[in-house]
Amino acid sequence: MATSSTMQPKSVLAAESPPFNPQTYRASSYGSGGGSAMKGSPRSRSSSPSVTGINHANTNAIAKHTFQHNGETLEIRNVWAENVEEEMAVLRGVVEKYPYVAMDTEFPGVVAKPVSETFTADYHYKSLQVNVDLLKIIQLGLSFADAEGNFAPGCPCWQFNFRFSLEDDMYAQDSIDLLQKSGISFDDHARRGIDPLLFGELLMVSGLVLDDRVKWVSFHSGYDFAYLTKLLTTQGLPKEEKGFFELLKIYFPTVYDIKYMTSILDGYFSGGLQKLADDLGCQRLGAEHQAGSDSLLTMSTYFALSKGKFKGSDGKIDDSKYANELFGYGNNHTVRKGGGFGMNKGSSGSE
Repeated sequence: MATSSTMQPKSVLAAESPPFNPQTYRASSYGSGGGSAMKGSPRSRSSSPSVTGINHANTNAIAKHTFQHNGETLEIRNVWAENVEEEMAVLRGVVEKYPYVAMDTEFPGVVAKPVSETFTADYHYKSLQVNVDLLKIIQLGLSFADAEGNFAPGCPCWQFNFRFSLEDDMYAQDSIDLLQKSGISFDDHARRGIDPLLFGELLMVSGLVLDDRVKWVSFHSGYDFAYLTKLLTTQGLPKEEKGFFELLKIYFPTVYDIKYMTSILDGYFSGGLQKLADDLGCQRLGAEHQAGSDSLLTMSTYFALSKGKFKGSDGKIDDSKYANELFGYGNNHTVRKGGGFGMNKGSSGSE
């Protein structure tokens, strides 16, 4: 690990970390915890979680949402414990014809940060590691397209809803408030959410990972891939950033991060996914800050950007300048050495 001094600083969780629930701390969220530790008991915002402000029109509790797009009817399909095995079997066939997979996650915010006497080059990875090890994924959106950007017909998007309890699991309140306003039904997540251990097993044999023919499309996605890596390994993240990238290369051999793509263009773009999509004329389908809708918009935005700015002399998209780079992590130019970009995306996983 590179440091800014000859002595390696101790890294602990900051006492100033934002308030979060629950009142009692569970030492591991379906993983080993990766060596991260919290001293004492976490602070609690309230004795009972807030469940107000739910957007029932966009609720993820129903089976599907349908939309009109370019003269076709497209579906965002919700996946819960009762249909996860059936739907993962469907995806094994979909990815063969539609190997571009746009991904987005929703998670319960940021509850801790590493502190040390000196700033280290991997500070942002340490922050990511400690939070992903402590917290649980709430939602995963996967959308499928072919090499031309054509969505899989009928249902191009699956929204996986994981087991999560506002009574028992850790979270930042502002993140939960945002997700509830976007339509996330935490009652359903507690009652019929997907077991992450089972999902990790299903994902491992789905044909989506461990295959360089599958192109993973994302936006500012360090945390997204960290949560997926945790699902696959059922362990805490590697202590060193290098180890994380080694795992990433194994499970996700080809990764595209749109935020990184914008960083190498003239007139650097500093906004979030929605602003970039608006600038490129991409249509959103579904509710913002839900993983399914965000993954669909990520796919549309990727192809609009890559076709407009990254075509080679042969007229085909040239990914050599941006493949397998994550914005704000690793050794690329987006990693600031003396204090950084901070957490990617918003506090719940959406930008």
